[in-house]
Amino acid sequence: MTELSAILAIAHRDFVKLLRDRARIVSDFAFPLLLVAFLGPALQAGFGSAGGLNLQAFVFTGVLAQTVWQSAALGVISLIADRDEDFSQEIFVSPISRYSIVAGKILGESLVALPQAVAILAVGLLLGVKLSAATIVLLMAVIGLVAVFGAAFGILILSNIGSQRTANQIFPFIMLPQFFLAGVINPLHNLPWFLDILSRISPMRYAVDLVRNVYYGFQPSAVPAEVASAPTNLAIMGSMFVVFVAVGTVRFVSAERNR
Repeated sequence: MTELSAILAIAHRDFVKLLRDRARIVSDFAFPLLLVAFLGPALQAGFGSAGGLNLQAFVFTGVLAQTVWQSAALGVISLIADRDEDFSQEIFVSPISRYSIVAGKILGESLVALPQAVAILAVGLLLGVKLSAATIVLLMAVIGLVAVFGAAFGILILSNIGSQRTANQIFPFIMLPQFFLAGVINPLHNLPWFLDILSRISPMRYAVDLVRNVYYGFQPSAVPAEVASAPTNLAIMGSMFVVFVAVGTVRFVSAERNR
């Protein structure tokens, strides 16, 4: 019961911390909303009709999944800064399991990512993206899975990083390539063989594709944009999640014990 209370307390703290950090709210919300509001319509006007694909909806679904996945992953990685600089370093000297800290951080950063999803959905509706009530409900359920999946990836990265400086240095090499390899704004069909291999080992790809499975599942007349079925994406995400959490948590706990 003590461990459960600790998990919920850490999760609650992360969510409250977001609400109090206006700079983070602006930075976390501005970029994805600008992508959905400007890039989607611009691509649709220039290439959508010719290609037969609704690029506004395509960019909307891609940015929705990417934002939630990346927000959760980076939120977990920020545990490094919390440990070294923030008052939450007290957590690390408290009599709770390191596994509880990891679980609480995954839950907390998953909750933090959800308001961004709501904001992107609102912008999509304003832009005329076809979203029925059933689509929105199912999208929010899938977005919850995407957030937890992203947080698990963050634990894996966290377990291999020793300082905030290192995290800042390797962040672009971990996240930016996935933006393109996951097909956030670019279709993944007919990729060159070497890019196809890199795309298939990119975790973000399956989060983006699963969100599109849901959206295009309610748009039978639209040109399909997914590259795999929903069961396939769920199976791969589930397998990766188990590996990320198992390996990442063990390595993180071991590193903390050796500090």
